Amino acid sequence: SSLGLTIGPGGLPASGPEEDLELTRQIIRDHMSRQIGGISDDAAADAASDTSSSSPVAAAGAGAKTYRSPPPPGNDLMIRAALGREPVERTPVWLFRQAGRHLPEYRAYKEETGRNFLEFLSNPEDVAECTLQPLRRYPVDAAILFSDILVIAEALNVEVTMPGGVGIQVPNPIKDVDDLNARIPPASEMTPQFVKDKLGHVIESVSLIRKKMEEEGMDRPLIGFSAAPWTLLFYMVGGSSKKNNEIGMDWLRDRPEESRRLLDTLTAVVVEYMSAQVEAGAHMLQLFEAMGMMIDEPNFDEFAMPCLERIGTELKSRFPDVPLMVFARGASFANEKLSHLPYDVVTIDGTVDRLTARSTVGDRAGLQGNYDPRELIPSDDGTKTPETVRSTARKLLEELGTQRLVANLGEGLGGKESPELVMAFVEAVHEESERMIREAAKAEAEA
Repeated sequence: SSLGLTIGPGGLPASGPEEDLELTRQIIRDHMSRQIGGISDDAAADAASDTSSSSPVAAAGAGAKTYRSPPPPGNDLMIRAALGREPVERTPVWLFRQAGRHLPEYRAYKEETGRNFLEFLSNPEDVAECTLQPLRRYPVDAAILFSDILVIAEALNVEVTMPGGVGIQVPNPIKDVDDLNARIPPASEMTPQFVKDKLGHVIESVSLIRKKMEEEGMDRPLIGFSAAPWTLLFYMVGGSSKKNNEIGMDWLRDRPEESRRLLDTLTAVVVEYMSAQVEAGAHMLQLFEAMGMMIDEPNFDEFAMPCLERIGTELKSRFPDVPLMVFARGASFANEKLSHLPYDVVTIDGTVDRLTARSTVGDRAGLQGNYDPRELIPSDDGTKTPETVRSTARKLLEELGTQRLVANLGEGLGGKESPELVMAFVEAVHEESERMIREAAKAEAEA
């Protein structure tokens, strides 16, 4: 209407703000009941009613869910850069897999405890220690939960193992439709209680990380994360980056209805899992479509994109001020469409041409990425130095710009990187971006 009030089903505008709010909630509920397959009517009603961020907002009606997100930390640079609501004084930086095997202190901790990566994940004390190690060493602008993309698969009765030397394995994948029906619960059962029961150790870890960050004076954001539904399906039906990488696509082609049902369950659990991370203290969220290279564009659009849209829409309705970042690794064809979804930041991998990356997402989203981690691996001939890292980091900033950018890698750290060169990258991003922003402001003032 001309007054900006919502139009009701009878074609008449709301009579006032209270009725307007209720009509808006009803429209969202109706939309979500159509769009979010297995998410229950109660959950859809919760999403329509709850738009709280750092201060809780109660939904209309008794017993409705209220969502809470933590207040921003003292160093909120990365949150501000991701939301893109105001210019920043320097470009924030963190690194995919910044915790873990490239750090000598991580290797020492593994040896000292005698536990492997998967064993760490079930122990919140270990998770907190590994999460904080890179923050003690580097002035990165955020911590990221130390976890794995396949914890949701485990929660859904798909075993994950780490026999040693061969990476993570899924020894008993979903074989067929009967196996799917027997093992995987429906989307309607993906509730906050399911997350508490099956993934409570992760949520406990988030709370402990925040407590320990406070104790150590680390006043920086904590990023929560999850794998995206297609990536989870890919592994759960027996795919691997090394072999059987056609199985995921075979499921989409040969069993489209069952694939959608599995994706519905995965979409619903990802929403509740990421919500629980925010409510436990995560300030930002990163969604990893890590196996984007294992699906072609038509199937991505048909199967993966609707899941990403539903997750983004639902999380933004619950937590409007929590930055959402998405990474379709190996599927850069999706970045333009992703920029139209409710994600604040679209991550670019190493294949993306930086000179066209901004025009791809327009002013709809910020960017994250895409420094080459190979620049951080020492070379035998001594050609990789802090100076070469500074030069290549400066090139990243010149090509992508300093604003609405979260500097990161195009691919995670693999373990051979030098902590000295990683430090050089982090410092170069901060110092070079500050200088560039200062010079731009000076030039504008003199113009």
